[in-house]
Amino acid sequence: MEQYLFFFVFWTCTNQINMRFSILIILICILFSCKKSSKTDSEAPVIAPPTTPIVTYGTSLKADGPGDTYELLNRVLGGTAYEVPDCIHSQRHISEIYDSDLKTNVFVFSAHVATDNDRCINFDRQRTEIKTYGVSAEKLKANLGESITYRWKFKLDAGFKPSPSFTHLHQIKAGDGDADDPIITLTARYGAANTDKLELIHIGSDGISSKISTVDLNPFKGFWVEVIAQMEFATKGAYKISIKRVSDGLTLMSYENSNIDLWRSSTSFCRPKWGIYRSLANVTYLRDEEIRFADFCIAEGSAICN
Repeated sequence: MEQYLFFFVFWTCTNQINMRFSILIILICILFSCKKSSKTDSEAPVIAPPTTPIVTYGTSLKADGPGDTYELLNRVLGGTAYEVPDCIHSQRHISEIYDSDLKTNVFVFSAHVATDNDRCINFDRQRTEIKTYGVSAEKLKANLGESITYRWKFKLDAGFKPSPSFTHLHQIKAGDGDADDPIITLTARYGAANTDKLELIHIGSDGISSKISTVDLNPFKGFWVEVIAQMEFATKGAYKISIKRVSDGLTLMSYENSNIDLWRSSTSFCRPKWGIYRSLANVTYLRDEEIRFADFCIAEGSAICN
């Protein structure tokens, strides 16, 4: 269409019929061209800018340097988040120091053979632990059908000594109701002739206890390890755990089960505990211990630990 109009203008100008009419035709051509260009632009497909996936993060508990350690624990985990024997042995049994291997501040959990007990309640055991519990934020407690990722680091001293009785380092427990037996436990156990073990123990709703994984404890001693445990809380739940040495990435424990009882029928939530909780039934095997922990994280659903 445009080429014919311009040809007509050219012809009219050449033949000098009407200069004003030629100018009018030129203006019409310009307007027609602008309108077509505008229509073409408006009909062009709109390309949406790329979207950035929304990433949500779990709750992290990181040491921030010496002092106010109990206050930090309470602020992040809620309530009184520590269980310690300070009532009988007047010192703070959880502290913070700078760790030269991780190059960051870490927590130190202490247990003393001769002086410590379990909160002046039980005297046949010793407890220095942190926890979430009823007053903790909902995002720190596991509900029925919920998936949770727990992530943390710990380091046993090179000379660490467990006993033939329990030395728990981590527990998953019912928060109320049938809360006596832990559902999942990581415990260190003495073995003769330098064969100490780390045991992963499961106790179902039926009260049956099973050692679902057992590995040599010696590769843990003197090294930082990182634990990632993923749990779907249900009577037919799912559990996956991996423990790797930080220095070289070596996997020291790995276990996975997609049909495991991870709930108690009379509870309303489940919760984690970390620290050193040990029996005094075989006290001669034990010594004063300091276990280091770092970089705790609790992440619900699709949230990640950073």
